[in-house]
Amino acid sequence: MNPFALLACLLLAASCFSQELKRSIPYVENGHARHVLDIYTPANAKNLPVVFWIHGGGWQTGDKANVQEKPAWFTKKGFVFVSINHRLLPEVTMDVLVRDVAKAFGWMHQHIAEHGGDPKRVLVGGHSSGAQLATLICTDDRYLKAESVSFDSLIGCVPVDGDTYDIPAIIETAETRRRVHHEPQAKFGHREKFGNDPAKHLNFSAVTHIAKGNGIPPFLIIHVADHPDNSAQARRLAAVLKEAEIPVTIFGGKETNHSKINALIGTEGDATTKALEEFVTKVLK
Repeated sequence: MNPFALLACLLLAASCFSQELKRSIPYVENGHARHVLDIYTPANAKNLPVVFWIHGGGWQTGDKANVQEKPAWFTKKGFVFVSINHRLLPEVTMDVLVRDVAKAFGWMHQHIAEHGGDPKRVLVGGHSSGAQLATLICTDDRYLKAESVSFDSLIGCVPVDGDTYDIPAIIETAETRRRVHHEPQAKFGHREKFGNDPAKHLNFSAVTHIAKGNGIPPFLIIHVADHPDNSAQARRLAAVLKEAEIPVTIFGGKETNHSKINALIGTEGDATTKALEEFVTKVLK
């Protein structure tokens, strides 16, 4: 192929796909500076399934812009992609933070049709702390119900390398490891972040709320295969979902790490992306 023909082909391919970004839309009227979300839409979007994405950062940092190739990948697959911010620890407590996520979901559910999305077909996902938040709002229906939304709107949940689906377990694991190695305990670890109260630790654990017949959507649980804590948490979540007869796929990424497994989603040749594509195809049927 001569250079001019190649250029024409590239220009034609580019013209067939375009993506629009609407940045920092408030989801709370007169709210906090972090009560905002971004919406990525393919051209001429209408009644498309939606991705609702929650960033990571240990509940203390992170930003909705930290989505790498995911918006481009999902919009090319025919999705509207929504990425949210929420308030952070320690400015607010965990219960307030989770309610921020639910409020963002409620706003999205009410308004996404204006941006070409279908509010009845939403895939929820998140990385790290965002994985815990995604999993919690997809298993404990009280948060979405408070925003007049039901699990009927959900087509799937994709938590990426979280370590807090069973919070008492990770607290015991981490604190025991430090204790037997004569290391100081964390001053603001999971115990403190989740309220320093055993009842709250259970309440913020997705595994506490999973039950058969509750409308919980199918799950794709992604984790770093050689990370012992995150792998154990992924297996724990998968086991509870299976016991409740909720469809679940677990994928352990090899030769990767906590940041890389998230950053490479949507890139060519990535094994995690292949697993995601298979899951998305299944839940859209």
